[in-house]
Amino acid sequence: MVMVGSSLLYPVLWSTFWQLYGAITGSYISGAHSLALINCPSEQIAREIARGILEKKLAASVNILPKSSSLYIWKGEIEESSEVLLVVRTRTAQLQELSGYVRFIHPFEAPDFMTVPIDLQNRDYSKYIEEVMAGK
Repeated sequence: MVMVGSSLLYPVLWSTFWQLYGAITGSYISGAHSLALINCPSEQIAREIARGILEKKLAASVNILPKSSSLYIWKGEIEESSEVLLVVRTRTAQLQELSGYVRFIHPFEAPDFMTVPIDLQNRDYSKYIEEVMAGK
């Protein structure tokens, strides 16, 4: 039980440590923030998901990129569809909560949710993310 609890708290504790370190030293710590990439079936659904993410302070900002063609294998068949891509900027420590929210609200049975840690970021933009997501 202690091991499970420790593993669940690890990302939060690690993120808190690096946020404090960054605040003290004035530098950005690689990986403190991440991008999440989420495909949506339409612009309307993308906007609804983006608004929900921002209202819940699960991210500081979301870009909605225009429709693109997607080819993928689903249940053994090659499928083709148009999708809209969300690019979400968030704290790395919030990724699990963000992923859970997306799985809950997304209309796809298996939503496409991928993340990329941010290695280099403008210090002022890093502060912006922290201010917007304060209290989360």
